[in-house]
Amino acid sequence: MAPPPPQIIRVIDLETTGQAPPTHGVCEIGWQDVVLGSDGRWELQGEGGHRLVNPGRQIPPLTMAVHHIRNEDVADAPYWHDVARPILDPWPRRVALAAHRSDFEEQYCTAALTRGADWICTWKCSMRLWPGSPGFSNQMLRYWRMPDGLEHERGLPAHRAFPDAYVTAHHLRDMLNEVGVEQLIQWSKEPGLLPRVRYGPDRGKEWHEISEESLAGFLTDRDVDVRHTAEQEYFRRTGGGAVTRRVTRQPELF
Repeated sequence: MAPPPPQIIRVIDLETTGQAPPTHGVCEIGWQDVVLGSDGRWELQGEGGHRLVNPGRQIPPLTMAVHHIRNEDVADAPYWHDVARPILDPWPRRVALAAHRSDFEEQYCTAALTRGADWICTWKCSMRLWPGSPGFSNQMLRYWRMPDGLEHERGLPAHRAFPDAYVTAHHLRDMLNEVGVEQLIQWSKEPGLLPRVRYGPDRGKEWHEISEESLAGFLTDRDVDVRHTAEQEYFRRTGGGAVTRRVTRQPELF
């Protein structure tokens, strides 16, 4: 009897007409699989791929300037719902889907298209595993880490669906071999834990370096990742004590 096919996590990258549906649509999807081998180690598998997609609307010049996909390139391409399911749902092998800043992909890759798959966000996980990186974009991690086996030309051009998925897959492989699937999924379900302050007078400082007054201001920040990180630092300083009234009023800001 033939052994069952190996489990995979499929890395997804989308190029779109803008930031969020339904105003914007997908114009390209790329993917690369990472497979669990018989030795218990995760590795890239297969050639991956990409498909152009007709977004059903014009591509604005602003986004064409990023990914260089033109309206004439996608005029005869299939629509998103004709393309998405077979790529997003390689059942039963798929353990999860992954993307760098997966919150973006998840807007378009809905539960109906993915059969409710779990997602791994390599951006959130990179900040947990490699906090010393000078930045956490896909390409910054690529050149800071220089992952083994990454073919430089195959990961180009940046901001196209397959090359970006291919680069992300190398980060994911190394994360999986360091901490495993369950931990990555758990981190991905939480807001991002930022190693350093993003903006303001304390920009670039580690969170333990800022004053109590500065920290209090971040506890009600509109950015969920900043707010979450500030809360974790607050808990560290108070030994896990109760959050102040200023934090409990956060929902009133939205």
